[in-house]
Amino acid sequence: MSFTRYTKKIALVDCNSFYVSCERLFNPKIRKKPVVVLSNNDGCIISRSNEAKALGIKMGEPYFKEKDIIVKNNVQVFSSNYSLYGDMSRRVMRTLKRFNSDIEVYSIDEAFLDLSNFSDDEVEKVGKEIRSTVLQWTGIPTSIGIAKTKTLSKVANHIAKKKQSGVTSLIGIENLDPILEKVEINDVWGVGKQLTKFYHKHGIYNAKQLKNKSNTWIKKSSNVLGSRTAMELRGISCIDLETTTTKRKSCVVSRSFGKRIERFQELKEAVVNYCLNASEKIRSESLVAKAITVFVRTSPFQRNFGYYSNSKTIDFPIATNNSIETSKTALAILESIFKNGYRYQKAGVMLTGLSNSVGEKNLFSNEKDEKINSLMRSIDSTNYRYGRSTLSLASAGVHKKWNMRREYSSKIDTSDFYSIPTIKAT
Repeated sequence: MSFTRYTKKIALVDCNSFYVSCERLFNPKIRKKPVVVLSNNDGCIISRSNEAKALGIKMGEPYFKEKDIIVKNNVQVFSSNYSLYGDMSRRVMRTLKRFNSDIEVYSIDEAFLDLSNFSDDEVEKVGKEIRSTVLQWTGIPTSIGIAKTKTLSKVANHIAKKKQSGVTSLIGIENLDPILEKVEINDVWGVGKQLTKFYHKHGIYNAKQLKNKSNTWIKKSSNVLGSRTAMELRGISCIDLETTTTKRKSCVVSRSFGKRIERFQELKEAVVNYCLNASEKIRSESLVAKAITVFVRTSPFQRNFGYYSNSKTIDFPIATNNSIETSKTALAILESIFKNGYRYQKAGVMLTGLSNSVGEKNLFSNEKDEKINSLMRSIDSTNYRYGRSTLSLASAGVHKKWNMRREYSSKIDTSDFYSIPTIKAT
Protein backbone atom coordinates (compact mmCIF):
# COMPACT_ATOMS: atom_id res chain seq x y z
CA MET A 1 0.00 0.00 0.00
CA SER A 2 1.49 3.37 -1.04
CA PHE A 3 0.77 6.75 0.49
CA THR A 4 1.74 10.36 -0.21
CA ARG A 5 3.96 12.16 2.29
CA TYR A 6 2.79 15.57 3.53
CA THR A 7 5.02 17.64 5.81
CA LYS A 8 5.03 21.28 6.80
CA LYS A 9 6.37 23.32 3.90
CA ILE A 10 6.93 27.07 3.86
CA ALA A 11 7.98 28.95 0.74
CA LEU A 12 9.69 32.32 0.81
CA VAL A 13 9.03 34.24 -2.39
CA ASP A 14 11.50 37.10 -2.83
CA CYS A 15 11.42 39.53 -5.77
CA ASN A 16 14.86 39.86 -7.39
CA SER A 17 16.36 43.39 -7.12
CA PHE A 18 12.76 44.53 -6.80
CA TYR A 19 13.09 48.28 -7.39
CA VAL A 20 15.38 47.67 -10.36
CA SER A 21 12.98 45.05 -11.75
CA CYS A 22 10.09 47.52 -11.56
CA GLU A 23 12.06 50.13 -13.50
CA ARG A 24 13.13 47.55 -16.09
CA LEU A 25 9.57 46.34 -16.56
CA PHE A 26 8.60 49.67 -18.12
CA ASN A 27 11.95 50.30 -19.81
CA PRO A 28 13.12 47.19 -21.73
CA LYS A 29 16.21 49.03 -23.04
CA ILE A 30 17.92 48.73 -19.61
CA ARG A 31 17.26 45.02 -19.01
CA LYS A 32 20.82 43.89 -19.72
CA LYS A 33 22.52 47.03 -18.41
CA PRO A 34 23.83 47.81 -14.92
CA VAL A 35 21.12 49.67 -12.96
CA VAL A 36 20.88 51.21 -9.48
CA VAL A 37 18.00 52.84 -7.61
CA LEU A 38 18.61 55.59 -5.06
CA SER A 39 16.94 56.34 -1.72
CA ASN A 40 15.06 59.50 -0.73
CA ASN A 41 16.70 62.69 -1.99
CA ASP A 42 18.95 60.54 -4.18
CA GLY A 43 21.09 59.78 -1.14
CA CYS A 44 22.14 56.11 -1.05
CA ILE A 45 22.02 53.06 -3.32
CA ILE A 46 19.14 50.82 -2.21
CA SER A 47 18.75 48.44 -5.15
CA ARG A 48 21.23 47.03 -7.69
CA SER A 49 21.01 44.83 -10.73
CA ASN A 50 23.37 41.85 -10.98
CA GLU A 51 25.40 43.79 -13.55
CA ALA A 52 25.83 46.64 -11.05
CA LYS A 53 26.82 44.20 -8.30
CA ALA A 54 29.48 42.72 -10.61
CA LEU A 55 31.03 46.18 -10.92
CA GLY A 56 31.56 46.25 -7.15
CA ILE A 57 28.87 48.84 -6.40
CA LYS A 58 27.94 48.42 -2.74
CA MET A 59 24.46 48.30 -1.21
CA GLY A 60 23.65 51.24 1.05
CA GLU A 61 26.65 53.25 -0.14
CA PRO A 62 26.14 57.02 -0.63
CA TYR A 63 25.64 57.80 -4.30
CA PHE A 64 28.45 60.36 -4.46
CA LYS A 65 30.99 57.74 -3.30
CA GLU A 66 30.11 55.40 -6.18
CA LYS A 67 29.58 58.10 -8.81
CA ASP A 68 32.97 57.58 -10.51
CA ILE A 69 32.26 53.86 -11.09
CA ILE A 70 28.70 54.67 -12.18
CA VAL A 71 29.75 57.28 -14.76
CA LYS A 72 32.70 55.23 -16.04
CA ASN A 73 30.54 52.14 -16.67
CA ASN A 74 27.44 53.97 -17.91
CA VAL A 75 25.32 52.62 -15.04
CA GLN A 76 21.64 53.59 -15.34
CA VAL A 77 20.54 55.57 -12.25
CA PHE A 78 16.96 56.05 -11.01
CA SER A 79 15.42 57.95 -8.13
CA SER A 80 13.06 55.84 -6.02
CA ASN A 81 9.44 55.71 -7.21
CA TYR A 82 7.55 54.25 -4.26
CA SER A 83 4.08 54.58 -5.80
CA LEU A 84 5.26 52.35 -8.66
CA TYR A 85 6.94 49.84 -6.32
CA GLY A 86 3.90 49.72 -4.03
CA ASP A 87 1.54 49.02 -6.93
CA MET A 88 3.77 46.28 -8.38
CA SER A 89 4.11 44.73 -4.91
CA ARG A 90 0.34 44.52 -4.56
CA ARG A 91 0.11 42.82 -7.97
CA VAL A 92 2.72 40.22 -6.96
CA MET A 93 0.97 39.48 -3.65
CA ARG A 94 -2.41 39.09 -5.34
CA THR A 95 -0.84 36.62 -7.76
CA LEU A 96 0.63 34.57 -4.90
CA LYS A 97 -2.80 34.27 -3.29
CA ARG A 98 -3.81 32.17 -6.29
CA PHE A 99 -1.78 29.33 -4.75
CA ASN A 100 -2.83 29.91 -1.14
CA SER A 101 -5.00 32.70 0.21
CA ASP A 102 -3.18 32.61 3.55
CA ILE A 103 0.12 34.36 2.95
CA GLU A 104 2.34 36.50 5.15
CA VAL A 105 3.43 39.66 3.37
CA TYR A 106 6.79 40.08 5.06
CA SER A 107 7.95 43.20 3.21
CA ILE A 108 7.29 45.09 -0.01
CA ASP A 109 9.16 42.41 -2.00
CA GLU A 110 8.90 39.27 0.17
CA ALA A 111 6.14 36.91 1.25
CA PHE A 112 5.90 33.59 3.08
CA LEU A 113 3.49 31.06 1.59
CA ASP A 114 2.25 27.81 3.13
CA LEU A 115 2.59 24.91 0.65
CA SER A 116 1.87 22.11 3.14
CA ASN A 117 -1.12 20.94 1.11
CA PHE A 118 1.25 19.80 -1.66
CA SER A 119 3.15 16.51 -1.44
CA ASP A 120 6.90 16.34 -0.84
CA ASP A 121 7.50 15.08 -4.37
CA GLU A 122 5.66 17.89 -6.17
CA VAL A 123 6.55 20.91 -4.05
CA GLU A 124 9.58 21.98 -6.12
CA LYS A 125 7.50 21.76 -9.29
CA VAL A 126 4.88 23.96 -7.60
CA GLY A 127 7.63 26.45 -6.70
CA LYS A 128 8.62 26.68 -10.37
CA GLU A 129 4.98 27.16 -11.35
CA ILE A 130 4.64 30.00 -8.83
CA ARG A 131 7.78 31.68 -10.17
CA SER A 132 6.61 31.29 -13.78
CA THR A 133 3.13 32.62 -13.01
CA VAL A 134 4.39 35.69 -11.13
CA LEU A 135 6.76 36.48 -14.00
CA GLN A 136 4.04 36.03 -16.62
CA TRP A 137 1.35 37.97 -14.78
CA THR A 138 3.44 40.81 -13.34
CA GLY A 139 6.78 40.79 -15.19
CA ILE A 140 8.69 40.58 -11.89
CA PRO A 141 11.38 37.84 -11.53
CA THR A 142 11.51 36.04 -8.18
CA SER A 143 13.56 33.55 -6.21
CA ILE A 144 11.76 30.90 -4.16
CA GLY A 145 13.11 28.89 -1.22
CA ILE A 146 11.06 26.03 0.26
CA ALA A 147 11.72 24.29 3.59
CA LYS A 148 10.07 23.02 6.78
CA THR A 149 10.58 26.29 8.67
CA LYS A 150 10.68 30.01 7.89
CA THR A 151 14.36 30.25 8.86
CA LEU A 152 15.31 27.35 6.59
CA SER A 153 13.21 28.78 3.75
CA LYS A 154 15.36 31.93 4.03
CA VAL A 155 18.44 29.73 3.62
CA ALA A 156 16.85 27.97 0.64
CA ASN A 157 15.97 31.32 -0.92
CA HIS A 158 19.59 32.48 -0.55
CA ILE A 159 20.65 29.42 -2.55
CA ALA A 160 17.87 29.88 -5.12
CA LYS A 161 19.11 33.37 -6.02
CA LYS A 162 22.28 31.82 -7.43
CA LYS A 163 20.47 29.16 -9.49
CA GLN A 164 19.16 29.58 -13.01
CA SER A 165 15.89 27.88 -12.07
CA GLY A 166 15.40 30.37 -9.23
CA VAL A 167 13.86 27.67 -7.00
CA THR A 168 15.42 25.59 -4.20
CA SER A 169 13.62 23.06 -2.02
CA LEU A 170 15.18 21.59 1.12
CA ILE A 171 12.22 19.25 1.61
CA GLY A 172 13.27 15.60 1.79
CA ILE A 173 16.97 16.34 2.51
CA GLU A 174 17.78 14.44 5.70
CA ASN A 175 21.20 15.96 6.41
CA LEU A 176 21.30 19.74 5.94
CA ASP A 177 24.70 20.21 7.61
CA PRO A 178 26.71 20.50 4.34
CA ILE A 179 24.33 23.25 3.21
CA LEU A 180 24.19 25.10 6.55
CA GLU A 181 27.98 25.00 6.86
CA LYS A 182 28.20 27.36 3.87
CA VAL A 183 25.81 29.91 5.43
CA GLU A 184 27.64 32.50 7.51
CA ILE A 185 26.03 33.20 10.88
CA ASN A 186 25.30 36.85 10.02
CA ASP A 187 23.27 35.64 6.99
CA VAL A 188 20.93 33.60 9.21
CA TRP A 189 17.49 35.18 9.51
CA GLY A 190 17.11 36.91 12.89
CA VAL A 191 20.83 37.18 13.64
CA GLY A 192 21.84 40.84 13.76
CA LYS A 193 25.18 42.58 14.26
CA GLN A 194 25.32 42.29 18.03
CA LEU A 195 24.28 38.63 18.06
CA THR A 196 26.84 37.92 15.31
CA LYS A 197 29.60 39.38 17.50
CA PHE A 198 28.39 37.27 20.43
CA TYR A 199 28.34 34.06 18.36
CA HIS A 200 31.79 34.77 16.89
CA LYS A 201 33.13 35.25 20.40
CA HIS A 202 31.94 31.73 21.24
CA GLY A 203 33.23 30.10 18.06
CA ILE A 204 29.98 30.02 16.09
CA TYR A 205 30.64 31.22 12.54
CA ASN A 206 28.00 29.43 10.45
CA ALA A 207 24.46 28.09 10.60
CA LYS A 208 25.60 24.48 11.05
CA GLN A 209 27.51 25.33 14.23
CA LEU A 210 24.47 27.10 15.71
CA LYS A 211 22.15 24.24 14.72
CA ASN A 212 24.36 21.67 16.44
CA LYS A 213 25.01 23.71 19.58
CA SER A 214 23.49 22.15 22.69
CA ASN A 215 20.09 23.36 23.87
CA THR A 216 21.52 23.90 27.35
CA TRP A 217 24.15 26.35 26.10
CA ILE A 218 21.70 28.20 23.83
CA LYS A 219 19.09 28.63 26.57
CA LYS A 220 21.73 29.74 29.06
CA SER A 221 23.67 32.07 26.78
CA SER A 222 21.07 33.39 24.35
CA ASN A 223 17.54 34.79 24.43
CA VAL A 224 14.24 33.23 23.36
CA LEU A 225 14.73 34.36 19.75
CA GLY A 226 18.15 32.66 19.66
CA SER A 227 16.59 29.40 20.84
CA ARG A 228 13.87 29.65 18.21
CA THR A 229 16.42 30.22 15.47
CA ALA A 230 18.41 27.13 16.48
CA MET A 231 15.26 24.99 16.62
CA GLU A 232 14.15 26.24 13.20
CA LEU A 233 17.56 25.35 11.73
CA ARG A 234 16.91 21.80 13.00
CA GLY A 235 13.67 21.70 11.04
CA ILE A 236 11.34 22.30 13.99
CA SER A 237 8.89 25.07 13.16
CA CYS A 238 8.70 27.67 15.94
CA ILE A 239 7.70 30.81 14.02
CA ASP A 240 4.17 30.70 12.63
CA LEU A 241 2.95 32.47 9.52
CA GLU A 242 1.33 35.79 10.40
CA THR A 243 -1.47 35.78 7.85
CA THR A 244 -3.69 38.35 9.58
CA THR A 245 -2.74 42.01 9.43
CA THR A 246 -3.22 43.98 12.64
CA LYS A 247 -4.70 47.45 12.52
CA ARG A 248 -2.06 50.13 12.85
CA LYS A 249 -2.04 52.34 15.97
CA SER A 250 -0.46 55.36 14.30
CA CYS A 251 0.40 56.75 10.88
CA VAL A 252 3.53 58.83 10.28
CA VAL A 253 4.39 60.76 7.11
CA SER A 254 7.67 62.66 7.13
CA ARG A 255 10.34 63.60 4.60
CA SER A 256 13.70 65.28 4.42
CA PHE A 257 13.44 68.24 2.08
CA GLY A 258 15.26 68.41 -1.24
CA LYS A 259 16.69 71.75 -0.06
CA ARG A 260 16.71 73.58 3.27
CA ILE A 261 13.54 75.58 3.98
CA GLU A 262 13.52 78.98 5.70
CA ARG A 263 10.09 80.40 4.79
CA PHE A 264 6.94 79.51 6.71
CA GLN A 265 4.92 79.28 3.47
CA GLU A 266 7.05 76.43 2.12
CA LEU A 267 6.99 74.59 5.44
CA LYS A 268 3.22 75.05 5.52
CA GLU A 269 2.84 73.49 2.06
CA ALA A 270 4.93 70.48 3.09
CA VAL A 271 2.96 69.86 6.30
CA VAL A 272 -0.38 70.11 4.46
CA ASN A 273 0.83 67.59 1.85
CA TYR A 274 1.86 65.20 4.62
CA CYS A 275 -1.58 65.59 6.24
CA LEU A 276 -3.30 64.78 2.95
CA ASN A 277 -1.11 61.70 2.53
CA ALA A 278 -1.65 60.45 6.09
CA SER A 279 -5.40 61.09 6.01
CA GLU A 280 -5.74 59.22 2.74
CA LYS A 281 -3.83 56.26 4.18
CA ILE A 282 -6.01 55.88 7.27
CA ARG A 283 -9.19 56.34 5.22
CA SER A 284 -8.09 53.46 2.99
CA GLU A 285 -8.02 51.29 6.13
CA SER A 286 -11.33 52.65 7.50
CA LEU A 287 -9.62 54.29 10.47
CA VAL A 288 -10.01 57.62 12.28
CA ALA A 289 -7.43 59.48 14.40
CA LYS A 290 -7.89 60.91 17.89
CA ALA A 291 -4.85 63.21 17.79
CA ILE A 292 -2.23 64.73 15.52
CA THR A 293 1.43 65.58 16.11
CA VAL A 294 3.52 67.91 13.97
CA PHE A 295 7.32 68.03 14.24
CA VAL A 296 10.05 70.08 12.58
CA ARG A 297 13.82 70.07 12.82
CA THR A 298 16.93 71.51 11.27
CA SER A 299 20.02 69.50 10.37
CA PRO A 300 22.09 68.48 13.42
CA PHE A 301 25.19 68.63 11.22
CA GLN A 302 24.89 72.31 10.28
CA ARG A 303 25.63 73.93 13.63
CA ASN A 304 26.70 77.17 11.90
CA PHE A 305 23.04 77.92 11.25
CA GLY A 306 21.86 76.84 14.71
CA TYR A 307 19.96 73.69 15.63
CA TYR A 308 16.25 73.67 16.37
CA SER A 309 13.79 70.84 16.88
CA ASN A 310 10.24 70.94 18.20
CA SER A 311 6.92 69.11 18.14
CA LYS A 312 3.43 69.47 19.52
CA THR A 313 0.34 67.27 19.80
CA ILE A 314 -3.33 68.31 19.73
CA ASP A 315 -6.37 66.07 20.30
CA PHE A 316 -9.23 66.35 17.82
CA PRO A 317 -12.63 67.23 19.36
CA ILE A 318 -13.99 64.19 17.51
CA ALA A 319 -11.87 61.39 15.97
CA THR A 320 -11.48 62.08 12.25
CA ASN A 321 -9.87 61.14 8.95
CA ASN A 322 -11.00 64.33 7.23
CA SER A 323 -8.07 65.86 5.30
CA ILE A 324 -9.42 69.39 5.78
CA GLU A 325 -9.68 68.95 9.55
CA THR A 326 -6.25 67.35 9.94
CA SER A 327 -4.61 70.04 7.77
CA LYS A 328 -6.30 72.88 9.66
CA THR A 329 -5.17 71.49 13.03
CA ALA A 330 -1.66 70.77 11.77
CA LEU A 331 -1.22 74.37 10.57
CA ALA A 332 -2.32 75.67 13.97
CA ILE A 333 0.41 73.53 15.53
CA LEU A 334 2.99 74.62 12.94
CA GLU A 335 2.33 78.31 13.64
CA SER A 336 3.04 77.71 17.34
CA ILE A 337 6.34 75.83 16.84
CA PHE A 338 7.78 77.62 13.80
CA LYS A 339 10.72 79.96 14.42
CA ASN A 340 12.22 82.40 11.96
CA GLY A 341 15.94 82.36 11.23
CA TYR A 342 16.39 78.59 10.92
CA ARG A 343 17.03 76.39 7.88
CA TYR A 344 14.63 73.46 8.27
CA GLN A 345 15.71 70.05 6.98
CA LYS A 346 12.72 67.88 7.87
CA ALA A 347 9.09 68.00 8.97
CA GLY A 348 6.39 65.43 9.53
CA VAL A 349 2.94 64.65 10.88
CA MET A 350 1.76 61.70 12.96
CA LEU A 351 -1.86 60.64 13.40
CA THR A 352 -2.33 58.67 16.63
CA GLY A 353 -5.05 56.88 18.58
CA LEU A 354 -6.32 55.19 15.44
CA SER A 355 -9.57 53.24 15.69
CA ASN A 356 -12.13 51.71 13.36
CA SER A 357 -14.40 54.24 11.66
CA VAL A 358 -16.96 51.83 10.20
CA GLY A 359 -20.41 52.88 11.34
CA GLU A 360 -18.91 55.28 13.88
CA LYS A 361 -21.33 58.07 14.81
CA ASN A 362 -21.71 60.31 17.83
CA LEU A 363 -24.10 62.82 19.35
CA PHE A 364 -22.70 65.62 17.18
CA SER A 365 -22.85 63.78 13.83
CA ASN A 366 -24.92 65.66 11.27
CA GLU A 367 -25.65 66.01 7.58
CA LYS A 368 -22.53 68.17 7.11
CA ASP A 369 -20.35 65.25 8.25
CA GLU A 370 -21.95 63.00 5.64
CA LYS A 371 -21.19 65.55 2.93
CA ILE A 372 -17.56 65.81 4.09
CA ASN A 373 -17.21 62.01 4.06
CA SER A 374 -18.70 61.90 0.57
CA LEU A 375 -16.23 64.60 -0.53
CA MET A 376 -13.28 62.62 0.88
CA ARG A 377 -14.43 59.47 -0.97
CA SER A 378 -14.67 61.44 -4.20
CA ILE A 379 -11.17 62.89 -3.74
CA ASP A 380 -9.69 59.46 -2.99
CA SER A 381 -11.44 57.89 -5.98
CA THR A 382 -10.23 60.63 -8.34
CA ASN A 383 -6.65 60.53 -7.04
CA TYR A 384 -6.56 56.74 -7.23
CA ARG A 385 -7.66 56.85 -10.85
CA TYR A 386 -5.67 59.82 -12.12
CA GLY A 387 -2.71 59.95 -9.73
CA ARG A 388 -2.02 61.41 -6.28
CA SER A 389 -2.58 65.18 -5.91
CA THR A 390 -4.90 65.36 -8.93
CA LEU A 391 -7.36 66.83 -6.42
CA SER A 392 -5.78 68.65 -3.49
CA LEU A 393 -6.09 71.64 -1.15
CA ALA A 394 -4.91 75.07 -2.28
CA SER A 395 -2.75 75.30 0.86
CA ALA A 396 -0.76 72.29 -0.38
CA GLY A 397 0.87 74.51 -2.99
CA VAL A 398 1.63 73.94 -6.66
CA HIS A 399 5.35 74.28 -7.38
CA LYS A 400 6.57 72.47 -4.23
CA LYS A 401 10.21 73.53 -4.44
CA TRP A 402 10.74 71.84 -1.06
CA ASN A 403 9.94 68.40 -2.51
CA MET A 404 12.41 65.53 -2.28
CA ARG A 405 15.26 65.64 -4.73
CA ARG A 406 14.46 63.15 -7.51
CA GLU A 407 16.84 64.13 -10.26
CA TYR A 408 16.77 60.69 -11.90
CA SER A 409 13.05 59.87 -11.63
CA SER A 410 11.63 57.70 -14.41
CA LYS A 411 8.21 59.28 -13.70
CA ILE A 412 6.50 55.96 -14.39
CA ASP A 413 2.88 55.93 -13.23
CA THR A 414 0.88 52.70 -13.51
CA SER A 415 -2.36 54.72 -13.65
CA ASP A 416 -1.06 56.54 -16.75
CA PHE A 417 -2.16 54.93 -20.03
CA TYR A 418 0.92 56.27 -21.80
CA SER A 419 3.26 54.46 -19.37
CA ILE A 420 2.16 51.09 -20.77
CA PRO A 421 5.10 49.39 -22.55
CA THR A 422 4.67 49.25 -26.31
CA ILE A 423 5.95 46.72 -28.83
CA LYS A 424 6.94 47.93 -32.25
CA ALA A 425 6.73 45.60 -35.25
CA THR A 426 9.95 45.26 -37.24
